[in-house]
Amino acid sequence: MKAAKLAKSYRIDNGKHFRLKDFNPADTGHWKSIDEAKEHVQKDIERMRKLQDMLYAQDCWSLLLIFQALDAAGKDGTINHVMSGVNPEGVQVYSFKQPSSIEMQHDFLWRTTRDLPERGHIGIFNRSYYEEVLIVRVHPKLLEAEKLPPSLVTKNIWDERFEDIRSFERHLARNGTVIRKFFLHLSKKEQKQRFMARLDEPEKNWKFSADDVHERAYWDDYQNAFEDMIRNTATKHAPWYVIPADNKWFTHLAVAAVIVETLEELNLAYPKVDAAKRKELAAARRLLAKE
Repeated sequence: MKAAKLAKSYRIDNGKHFRLKDFNPADTGHWKSIDEAKEHVQKDIERMRKLQDMLYAQDCWSLLLIFQALDAAGKDGTINHVMSGVNPEGVQVYSFKQPSSIEMQHDFLWRTTRDLPERGHIGIFNRSYYEEVLIVRVHPKLLEAEKLPPSLVTKNIWDERFEDIRSFERHLARNGTVIRKFFLHLSKKEQKQRFMARLDEPEKNWKFSADDVHERAYWDDYQNAFEDMIRNTATKHAPWYVIPADNKWFTHLAVAAVIVETLEELNLAYPKVDAAKRKELAAARRLLAKE
């Protein structure tokens, strides 16, 4: 319960007055250390495993988890750690990087729509269609490459994309897809330290890209884009969670709590067996007993 209440404090379902500066990337609430949190994270992972099994068996709802953040905020590690206990058969993880030439021939929602989770499944988007109001907004040259008719590229394009996203997520919610969105909020100081670790530790060299340092020059632009994104797309049916990311153990704790709370709100249960099915099971039992 303590972790669940903590997660609610980072929930944004009405972005009208949202300001990113009101959220501290280093915040850990009342939790002081990884040792204090580890037991609670493990309990949530165990609970998640049982809830996911019922979600899969019920085959009614689907859950879409979206992760957005700057480089080194810990998206991969969080997904790997928090989802470590679930059945892989019922989970799909998709990482969206630079669009392919085929994807560029379609509207900006097309490539992610193809990978939405099936009923009974959990879908995880590591980055998503929200890149279209983040990196594309920070780097206008990317918008030029999308081949939109010039008359449609106006000063209102970002508001129009926010509108499209809100409508899209409302459509998904009305058709049984539960949406939870996580912004892993990392400080500039902590990002630098993690980049330095990637440079100093040979086993982490593969994670480093010169583009990572280049993008730091646009730090303020990205912060403004994230703030505007959350302000315009946080809704009750598709809330954002602004999760402090300077302490990875706390990020794992908060994200796990949100997922468990979300699944519990669905009142999941195993399908009930009707009379015909019970008769079939009884016949199967008799056949097995005769062997």
